[in-house]
Amino acid sequence: MAFGWIDERARARRTAGLVRTLRPRPADSPLLDLASNDYLGLARHPEVTEGAARAARTWGGGATGSRLVTGTTELHAELERELADFCGSEAALVFSSGYAANLAAVTALAPHGSLIVSDAGNHASLIDGCRLARGTTQVVAHADPDAVRKALGTGEGPALAVSDTVFSVDGDAAPLAALADACREHGAGLVLDDAHGLGVLGAGGRGAPHAAGLAGAEDVVVTVTLSKSLGGQGGAVLGPARVIDHLVNAARTFIFDTGLAPAAAGAALAALALLRREPERAARARAVAGELHARLTAAGLEAVRPDAAVVSVRAPSPEAAVRWAADCRTAGLAVGCFRPPSVPDGVSRLRLTARADLGEEQIDRAVRVIDRTRP
Repeated sequence: MAFGWIDERARARRTAGLVRTLRPRPADSPLLDLASNDYLGLARHPEVTEGAARAARTWGGGATGSRLVTGTTELHAELERELADFCGSEAALVFSSGYAANLAAVTALAPHGSLIVSDAGNHASLIDGCRLARGTTQVVAHADPDAVRKALGTGEGPALAVSDTVFSVDGDAAPLAALADACREHGAGLVLDDAHGLGVLGAGGRGAPHAAGLAGAEDVVVTVTLSKSLGGQGGAVLGPARVIDHLVNAARTFIFDTGLAPAAAGAALAALALLRREPERAARARAVAGELHARLTAAGLEAVRPDAAVVSVRAPSPEAAVRWAADCRTAGLAVGCFRPPSVPDGVSRLRLTARADLGEEQIDRAVRVIDRTRP
């Protein structure tokens, strides 16, 4: 029977407690949100929503085609200029998602005969980019520049190291300066996914590469998403102009994908303008994360110290993590629940995202609920 194997997979997931379900949320959810990636609280900010609405009224509901046909508007070009200027890069290229941006950067910069060195904790989009690229991939120990250096020493052709700047599971930061040094010893490029760094780290939220002194470097390419700190949707690759020109000509997720919807581009532009005006939002998101971590550990919970805005709280098992998240939800708190195979170390967790717009009462409430519902 066609797709008969799916039933066995479904039974295995149920037995392991790993079934995923969709849960549509209403526009006016009563839950306290520590599950989304809206780090700066901009997704519903009036200036951001108006930027989206104004762009939709001006340019229409969609981009109408791929970027090389009709999908590039003056709005897209403006967003690329603003992103490059804000993050300190020579040029930028906007994609329909951060996932598409990562696929583009890795596949287009790792030709046949090249070596890709990938951190074991990388996001699925980087992993998929490595799988689709024509180069050979070596996966190395998490956040280990010496392992990267050793792996790069085994290659003879073009080489590339790829890493998240802030890892999405535990919220720990990669040693960016040391990674760059390892790459430069071997003449390798470095691709950094700054999805969880943009808007949170660096001066005024300019990102982890900017904070590490790597912004604008000719051997560093940065990918970002517009769907986290900027509260919208989409992604971008930032780097040297010659790299961006290469992506325009070689990146399949750019050439063959419909351009980012104008509303999303307008929202991102409005969010960038707001962040320039209110740079303190970045520091506030980090402060909220630090406060959540301090209070959770004081309550005896095993939480990982955050380097940005993600706070990870470990659970004893996948089933316990699912039950814990559900009990939090019943108590009015939305939290993330990460389980295998989404976590590379096999440890299930609650994943909390700090937001710059959380007040002290909301932080208190979140900690009380998590502590009271612990397995």
